[in-house]
Amino acid sequence: MSLSSETIQDQPSQIKTHRRKGSTGRIELPTLNPLPTSLAYDMRKVQQMVEMRTDVGHARAWVRLALEKKMLASHLKELLSDAELLRNLYKRYAFLRCEDEREQFLFHLLSLNAVDYFSYTNSFLNTVVPYKVLIFPSPKFGCSTTSANPWISFAGQHGETGVIDIPKGCLEFNVEHKNLGILTTLRIGHDNTGLTPRWLVEYVLVRNELTGHLYKFPCGRWLGKMVDDGSTERLLVAQLLPQHSDTYDLDLAVASSPPNKAMSPNSPKKSPDPGSLSIPEIQERLGHAVNNLVKHFYKPEKERGNLTYLLCGDQGLVHCLELVFHYGFRSSRLFRNKFFIWDYLEKVKQHFEGVLTGEVRQPISDGATAGYWIYCNFLNKINSATESVGKDGKFQIFVCVGIRDHLIQKLLPLVANTPVTAQMYEENSFLRNYSHINYLVHILGTLEEFQVTLESSLLRGLDI
Repeated sequence: MSLSSETIQDQPSQIKTHRRKGSTGRIELPTLNPLPTSLAYDMRKVQQMVEMRTDVGHARAWVRLALEKKMLASHLKELLSDAELLRNLYKRYAFLRCEDEREQFLFHLLSLNAVDYFSYTNSFLNTVVPYKVLIFPSPKFGCSTTSANPWISFAGQHGETGVIDIPKGCLEFNVEHKNLGILTTLRIGHDNTGLTPRWLVEYVLVRNELTGHLYKFPCGRWLGKMVDDGSTERLLVAQLLPQHSDTYDLDLAVASSPPNKAMSPNSPKKSPDPGSLSIPEIQERLGHAVNNLVKHFYKPEKERGNLTYLLCGDQGLVHCLELVFHYGFRSSRLFRNKFFIWDYLEKVKQHFEGVLTGEVRQPISDGATAGYWIYCNFLNKINSATESVGKDGKFQIFVCVGIRDHLIQKLLPLVANTPVTAQMYEENSFLRNYSHINYLVHILGTLEEFQVTLESSLLRGLDI
């Protein structure tokens, strides 16, 4: 039975929670024990699949599961070591009765462990899968717990859980849900209630308890009003951690760097240092990000990777445009409080509104007038529907929807050509150089021929 958010709220006992407190009364960080790797365990899990009605179906599901868990060679070795069983089932000249051929067969199967497979995950979409969730808050600043009511929601290529309420103080729990496929994103947040609602979360782990695939969702940001960018929820992108078939070390798994194809981003804890990269380096990174998106759409649909990662991941398009907007930003010198990119976009909107209403006298063409209206309506929609999303999250939505609707390259020249840009950016900044703006328009324009479909989790419930 699939557990939607409504089911979970009506039957909270179906979420198995684990709370541990140390001798000082503080909540200890969760631990992740290795899954059983025995042949009998995997066979029992396959036999519990209600959609399988024949022995052949169970056998195929078992092979797919063993292959995905990198246990196919070891499981078959255990099965084929039963000489009496082989004599009863096979004639003496059978392939499996020949010891040399059998050993060679098992040796070749070991080479399959070098590749990550999703043969089970992508095949049985109606199977109910147990997921284990572990939340790792930061022990710094005494904010490992929150007085607010936390919630979580995670999504994969074949669906999402919906909002799951987390009992206060609970950092580890199990959820059963219809197979989500390969996990892609996770949202975590709270309602900002109580005396100490702010919460600093380092990362979240989610493990598929059938296949053993472990996903890390890096965060490293605050959740709460009046801290960081004021967001009470964060959208995190999945990072598939490498499997270790012989030993299981959580610290090693979390610290391991997966292949670039499966890798996913760390959310930046701080805005990039405006002087840390030169403009040519930013242009190079932006070029790589756009090129990766172009290659994604030119691949056959079945071979495409995670589009969300290419947009919001480490070195993704959102990150590269953050570098563009941060380069030459004067916020640290002109303003007492930290300004975010969204603050700049808001000030541009105020200027546009002033021009449209006549409060600001400025000659404007019909094309620019239409662009001003589109820009103001765009930001108003994001602001009106995302109260729990902070300024960095709003900028992420601005970029993702702008790419989907092919608006970014059309609005950027209008945004850059405002007095607000001259006020908030140094003269040598990216946005005050017309050749650099033309470069942005040109390179982002290469994405106009593609139809971008965004995950619902990226839109945070926005009807936009």
